[in-house]
Amino acid sequence: MPENQDQELFEERLSAALHETGGRFDADRSALVTGGRTRGRRALTRRRAGVLGGVAGVALVGVGGAMLLPQGDSDGRDVSAATTGATSAPSASATTPAPPPVSGDTVLGQLKELLPDGEFSQEDARGSADEPSPYAYLVYDDGKGAAAISMGLYRVEPGSDQVRQLMECPDETFVPHDSCSSTRLPDGSLLRLFKGYEYPDKRVETKLWSADLVTDKGQHVSLSEWNAPAQKGAPVSRAEPPLSAGQLKEVVTAEVWRRVVDAIPEDPKSARPTEGAPSADVPPAPVSGKDANETLVGLLPEGLDVVKEGGQESEFTYVVVDDGQGESLVQVNVQYGMNDVAGQLYANGETLPDGTRVAVRQGNGDDRVAGVLMWTADTLRPGEDGFRVVISAFNNGAAHAEPSRATPALTIDQLREMALSPEWDELR
Repeated sequence: MPENQDQELFEERLSAALHETGGRFDADRSALVTGGRTRGRRALTRRRAGVLGGVAGVALVGVGGAMLLPQGDSDGRDVSAATTGATSAPSASATTPAPPPVSGDTVLGQLKELLPDGEFSQEDARGSADEPSPYAYLVYDDGKGAAAISMGLYRVEPGSDQVRQLMECPDETFVPHDSCSSTRLPDGSLLRLFKGYEYPDKRVETKLWSADLVTDKGQHVSLSEWNAPAQKGAPVSRAEPPLSAGQLKEVVTAEVWRRVVDAIPEDPKSARPTEGAPSADVPPAPVSGKDANETLVGLLPEGLDVVKEGGQESEFTYVVVDDGQGESLVQVNVQYGMNDVAGQLYANGETLPDGTRVAVRQGNGDDRVAGVLMWTADTLRPGEDGFRVVISAFNNGAAHAEPSRATPALTIDQLREMALSPEWDELR
């Protein structure tokens, strides 16, 4: 069955991501997925598409925005989010009536016209009036081997965080890739070109190259190609995907796609709320990633050299440390709204006299890389805001990497002490 570029809500994709993404860590994933779904209102978890693989066990949020995560469409088909990075929700910015619908056959035909000469098979498409969004899919062969190509067309809110995250290149600590660039074109559109892999741990040789274009009107054009006749489960048929970076750019910047996006019916549910209208159950503003990073670094024991730092604007940060015995990845998530899953997260933990709940875990960190360990201290402060601080350390320096030392650079007692530090409460 052909695969396409449908974009589902983040929570729907996260569960599949944790199951499918290469090199995933296996700590309390099910509880965290539940928490992510229940707390979908948290803006942070909405784009990032989750921490990829290596830290998915603890981190619901991810690094750098455009992560490689699988996502499923309404038919259960699995597609890659490398070209999307986040759910492309319809924008409420349009004020003029949509033009006449564009059929799926037209979308597919336009894609074929923009591709170099070759043979096509396994074609599938949806038009602008079809749910959940228009797309085209085909297998293309230029004589050098069959390759799957998938295109998705969406609306996004111009100038939103979502757009920024779509255009960000992923952090190589979590998503190894060969190249990525994000540029602004003369017409004001943003273009991201990415060359990476279907599985970040490269357990198979399937390459994934993609291009994303977002115009100043919020028209999002997303194109993916593989060096195999299917995204997953098919042998590699050629050394590289067929379209060069220049050709990817040429296809996604074609004017026809903007007209298709304009023809997508406006979703009434996406309309902006009336200004000044009361908002129920508004969560606290997320903790700054910069502040979280400074706090994490300040709490590290002496004797650890920080060799790398990274993270995102809020809730998640990481460092790679080295005590002379090898690199060790240390990450922290700072989240609100986790009271409703406390029973799952801390069922086997302890409750301190002040009401703080604590759970520690020591186990395997990556079920596809032998010997990787993940040690975690997970804490939930008392209070209605459900303030959670989770710190994990690994015995490798990057997701999917081979172990660089026998054990993480921090002991479980040190992690516990750091997670319980009152300095985190200063960020609330």
